[in-house]
Amino acid sequence: MTITRSITYTGLIFGLFLGMPAFAQYAGDAFRYSEGNQFGTARFQGLGGNHASIGGDASSIFGNPAGLGFYNRSEISISPAVTSVNNKTTYIGDNNTTNKANFNIAQASAIFTSQPSFERKWERSSFGISYSRQQSFKEAYHFTGLNNRSAYVNKIVEDANRNGTTLDQIDADFDSGSGSSGPIAYSLPSAYYNMYLINPTSQSGPPYTPLDNNSVLEQVGSYTGTGANTQWTLSYAGNYDNKFYIGGSLGFNRIKYDYDRVFTDHYVNSPDIIAADHDERLTVSGNGVNLSLGVIYKVNPLLQFGGVLTTPTWSSLKETFSQGIGASFVDGKVVGPDGTLITPQFSYVPLAANEFVYRMSSPFKGSFGATYFINQSGFITGTVEYIGYGGMKVNTSYLSDAGNRAFKDETIREIKDSYRNTVNLRVGGEYRVGVFRGRLGAAYISDPYIDRSAIDRSKLLFSAGVGVRNERFFADISGTFKTSKSAYTPYFLNNAADYSSVELTNKTVNMVLTVGTFF
Repeated sequence: MTITRSITYTGLIFGLFLGMPAFAQYAGDAFRYSEGNQFGTARFQGLGGNHASIGGDASSIFGNPAGLGFYNRSEISISPAVTSVNNKTTYIGDNNTTNKANFNIAQASAIFTSQPSFERKWERSSFGISYSRQQSFKEAYHFTGLNNRSAYVNKIVEDANRNGTTLDQIDADFDSGSGSSGPIAYSLPSAYYNMYLINPTSQSGPPYTPLDNNSVLEQVGSYTGTGANTQWTLSYAGNYDNKFYIGGSLGFNRIKYDYDRVFTDHYVNSPDIIAADHDERLTVSGNGVNLSLGVIYKVNPLLQFGGVLTTPTWSSLKETFSQGIGASFVDGKVVGPDGTLITPQFSYVPLAANEFVYRMSSPFKGSFGATYFINQSGFITGTVEYIGYGGMKVNTSYLSDAGNRAFKDETIREIKDSYRNTVNLRVGGEYRVGVFRGRLGAAYISDPYIDRSAIDRSKLLFSAGVGVRNERFFADISGTFKTSKSAYTPYFLNNAADYSSVELTNKTVNMVLTVGTFF
């Protein structure tokens, strides 16, 4: 079995050619499901996502579990959130903006704390269970651009010519359907040929040429992604002499991701063709598991340090990828094999859907932080995070033995060539007056790509929040603003000057409300 999913992950230089066996794309998938983010309760998001050396919050369950050791009473909380995404695209000089907002649950947690021990150094222990939204895949953008150098079909022609695809192979890869069943293709060259979008120039087929290789094109693309990376976490922590706190957690991860992508070439003043569409759909679901171990040490009442180590998330994923080709022609006619105008038999040809099952290991992560308390007025906290993107792994048992080895070796090589280990920085502070709390935070998320010459993909996050709490109840609200850049290349050609990439500027605002009660 070969994998024919086209390369769709963000990046300027990564990918293999459409229609070829493609393994390296899964390095990008591993990164997508592992990317560092900011999540948790409104309090911790308002503090810039600092988890390493702060306790007494539900975010400790899936952040630094040692923080549960600070609890002296039980608690339940929930955090509804609204995320607004603004994406600006630039493609061949054209600018477009897309806005999208969605409601979600950032976290919901319950923490159960034991009674104090008056005769032992181990003061208390706490158990926590939490649902948290680790990543959101909700995104949408569209782009337009006037292209006088190439069309999507040029990529199909280059692939077919390079591979020496014959007409016999094209015919074998196509089923015209019968009765109520429609046509279906098993390769991109076959789909494009049977839509009359590419033509042979020899009796055997190659070299192929596009139906129209001269017209200027108005290119239009769109992307809509949905889904999330969520986790149920079980944590347990203990408090030794109110100075040393240690905890561990077990996380059960769930990934659900879907996208729809459409790319259309509108031919300007073409004598033959009006437009050609290429659409893609991907559905991914899977489950994983990870472990965390954390400690916090209180040096004195004003200063404490903390750290947490998190294993890779070992996941099993299943995906279904499908795509299709559509076209409309001038006067509904196209030149047939005998040189006369004919009405095309099909206006749309889908490709057979591909299913694939694989395993993924996300990066190893570690965090270290310090918190300094300003008497009873609040604190300042900072965290240094390490994420080992270079250690991601992807493998499968879905192919033949040789195919499985090739898949594993190719994805490891692509990960090593594409991604680097990173260090992220977070800082935040909280100010207290009676029951009132005010918070500020910031984070710098490093660019994980080895090649950073084309675009800087680092992220800046700024957050602020307020809250109130008394003996029985607390409520916090925070807002986080994130800005980042990335890129997407609709198709690749042999000559880099003949194709262009879409530059994306992402601005996201995440508003979180956390309410809870003690018992």
